[in-house]
Amino acid sequence: MKILVVDDDPKTANLLKRGLSEEGYVVDVCHDGQDGLDGALSGQYDLLVLDIMLPVLDGWRVLQELQRQDRDLPVLVLTARDALKDRLTGLSLGADDYLVKPFAFAELLARAKAVLRRKGVRNSEVLQCADLTLDTQRGRAFRGDRQIELTAKEVQLLELLLQHREEILSRTYIAERVWEMNFESDSNVIDVNIRRLRSKVDDPFDRKLIHTVRGRGYVVR
Repeated sequence: MKILVVDDDPKTANLLKRGLSEEGYVVDVCHDGQDGLDGALSGQYDLLVLDIMLPVLDGWRVLQELQRQDRDLPVLVLTARDALKDRLTGLSLGADDYLVKPFAFAELLARAKAVLRRKGVRNSEVLQCADLTLDTQRGRAFRGDRQIELTAKEVQLLELLLQHREEILSRTYIAERVWEMNFESDSNVIDVNIRRLRSKVDDPFDRKLIHTVRGRGYVVR
């Protein structure tokens, strides 16, 4: 598997390249956000390890552009920005995990493997509600004959909702299952991602399938 590391600190970048290479990964390094974005958009990589405080383009801009182009590339943010609002911003912009510097390489490796496992091949299963279908192995969703382009995180979120069709899922449960994070009551990460999913799955169609149950959570029915 190929990993792209985007970090402007040569010491950190070299540590990651050496350590991940010793684990059997092919690792490339970029030192600014624009080169990192170009690499991430190339389709060559299985994982992006992304700093936030970068020259030319910062990490937030990189995440925004990946999200805008619906690129299915798992992202592990690695940054010194440790405020809760920064973590929530990273997750809301599509990052799969968020690790704060200084860090232990063993923890980074474990998180990287977990992200890659979540991306990896699973048993094929087709989930359905009304005219909405999701092929969980290929990450392909349809309303009738019309294909819906989803990001990797949106596929995970839709899969969870469809696996629990007719069940009301709380924001806490969704956060734990899709983002592997503890839900903070003042966070809008779940609401933002549900809204984005609805814009693709529901908004272009007459029949709405993703519903809000006030004070309890979300349900597909």
